[in-house]
Amino acid sequence: MKFEDIKKIGVIGAGTMGKGIAQVFALYDYPVVLVDTESSILQGAMDKLKKFTEPELWDKVAGNITTSTDKGLFGECDLVVDAVFEEITVKKNVLSSINSICADSTIIATNTSSISINELALSITNPSRFIGMHFMNPPVRMQLVEIIRGENTSEDIVAVITQLTKAMDKIPAIVNDSPGFVSNRLLFALIGEALKLLENGIAAKEDIDTVMKFGMNHPMGPIKLADFIGLDVCLSIMKVLYDDLKDDRYKPPAILKDLVAAGKFGKKCGQGFYDYKKRNAEK
Repeated sequence: MKFEDIKKIGVIGAGTMGKGIAQVFALYDYPVVLVDTESSILQGAMDKLKKFTEPELWDKVAGNITTSTDKGLFGECDLVVDAVFEEITVKKNVLSSINSICADSTIIATNTSSISINELALSITNPSRFIGMHFMNPPVRMQLVEIIRGENTSEDIVAVITQLTKAMDKIPAIVNDSPGFVSNRLLFALIGEALKLLENGIAAKEDIDTVMKFGMNHPMGPIKLADFIGLDVCLSIMKVLYDDLKDDRYKPPAILKDLVAAGKFGKKCGQGFYDYKKRNAEK
């Protein structure tokens, strides 16, 4: 497989990351098959994409994305990206089904942000064609794509995905497989410590975020960033990191678990550490 051989791309999972990844590929003129389990989910994804796409670019995006509930369409794709829920059993089942559908030459990638590439590769008959392609949220705006090389990933595949990343005006960072890779090992050490400071009454959430935003020049404080990532997603990632690394920096704080148990997942549902419903009502 060469970079030039990638003509059509599949994305499975039409959630926040899946639809955003499909949008990026479509903007760079790649025909995309976006697959999920229900037509209503796919329609909702396209409605949201339209809302967050420049009006003059919408015809291009909509024209390049085909939505379907049929994974069989991945048989026509040269690259398929898994963007389903960050849970290892779910991902393994999805990857196994993709593996049985795709041509032997198809590159299979996963957008996992924390799960071992080597572990997921056990679902692929030929793990040399399997690679991590970790987009940041939102994919259309964030420049980084963390490219994760498994023990058996072909260097030719690494080169192809690196070239594809650059062709979409993204910046690749190539890392070896390790729990959380580089991005989330660093990020969730920061978020975890910020939440412990809050939990222990050292400072208010606004002041913790202010320190990192204006003292360290971060675009957003770590607690607000957790809300934007999704607190349920943060909890899932921290559980994976803690289970794999046995490092207390990644042990999910009770304050995070309590909010998730209460259904307060952050910005996407209007309530997390911050109250987004109140802000919207004041506008």
